[in-house]
Amino acid sequence: MVKFLQEFLEKEGHTILTASDGEEGYQKFHESQPDIVITDMKMPKLTGIDLLKKIKVEIQDTIVIMMTAFATIESAIETMREGAYDYIIKPFSIEQIQSIMKKVEEKLTLEKENRLLKNQIQQLQTNYKFENLIGMSGKMKEVYELITRVLDNKANVMITGETGTGKELIARAIHYNGPRKDKPFIKVNCSAIPETLLESELFGHERGAFTGAIARKEGRFELAHTGTLFLDEIGEISQNIQVKLLRVIQNREFERVGGTKTLQVDVRIIAATNRDLTKAIEDNLFRKDLYYRLNVVPITVPPLRERITDVPLLVEHFVKRISADNNRQPIKLTKDAVDALIKYAWPGNVRELENVIERLVVLSVNQTVSAADLPSHIVPGKDQLSDFDIPSVGKYKMTEVVDMIEKKMIEEALKLTGGQQTHAAEILGINRGSLIYKMKKFNLFNGNGASS
Repeated sequence: MVKFLQEFLEKEGHTILTASDGEEGYQKFHESQPDIVITDMKMPKLTGIDLLKKIKVEIQDTIVIMMTAFATIESAIETMREGAYDYIIKPFSIEQIQSIMKKVEEKLTLEKENRLLKNQIQQLQTNYKFENLIGMSGKMKEVYELITRVLDNKANVMITGETGTGKELIARAIHYNGPRKDKPFIKVNCSAIPETLLESELFGHERGAFTGAIARKEGRFELAHTGTLFLDEIGEISQNIQVKLLRVIQNREFERVGGTKTLQVDVRIIAATNRDLTKAIEDNLFRKDLYYRLNVVPITVPPLRERITDVPLLVEHFVKRISADNNRQPIKLTKDAVDALIKYAWPGNVRELENVIERLVVLSVNQTVSAADLPSHIVPGKDQLSDFDIPSVGKYKMTEVVDMIEKKMIEEALKLTGGQQTHAAEILGINRGSLIYKMKKFNLFNGNGASS
């Protein structure tokens, strides 16, 4: 058996070391530290289970494949519990070995890529020192470069991007890596505070300024003096507040509500919005002069679907952090699970990905998570066939039924991707040309899939 496996696996391109018993096998493992160990269950001097335990103590990530001619449910359970990657029953076919080794190679390749990505992101973080920002895609590097350029000056910054992309993280990176890092960082969520209270929140008020003002209150501008004021969802403020905010930005001075004393303030302003402010200006909802005062340095945070190469890094980051927060062992995602996460459109961006990983960490029974364990909306078509009412024989021709299923799946993929043809084609496992052909065939260009 050893000679057969050696000859076969060497032909497949692997470098093989062999041993005739468990002790010799462990000695060669200790000296050479191979990626994969294939071992029998029953061996002289040291059993397969004992060898497995010793290997896992020395190098936890080593892939161990156990084979035996004396298979029982108990032995299989014990083997997997001790950390074996797979369990083969003798006699087995060449095809079985090929299938297992293919999966192992994919796993090793993925882990190698993840290590490479992790090293690259650590290098980026060393260069930029933005520990809470995860990503090494081209678009994220552009964001890092912009952050680096604005760190040492007082220029106002406007951060734009969809909900959940991490705009506040960008703001905090600018503040905590600049000369004001030891000064206050004050956040105001402009959309969460009613208009009647926002003026008081920003500028403060004097005692008796309005009903309920029983004492003087300092506003966020005063609290942020010498530091940074982060105005989140700036596109939601009213015209009245816009006028008063413009004055503060221009003159660096203001009065509290109900007060007459002019206060001077030294504040760097970072604003953020998920709205198109140029459209708001056209609709007379946002002042053009205020926009130009705030938008001195524009930073656009890309949506997650435009930086899918960052998904494995984000997954690893969230798994590690959320597992530690919940005092749980980190889960491991299989290649098909990571692939499914990469292919998903992520309408909720990084925040949605974090939510999904938290759910998996908290609810997963098994240490390893596959695509089948992901939420149904992440894996396109997961439940579609069971949900589809297949007509009985005789009512439709087979080709008509196939067309019905194809049309339904294409509609679902386009819906999931917001009409992006390239992404929908990836989800469906076809090329974009085939997708366009089928969309024309099923007349699906009526508002669906207009974007490429």
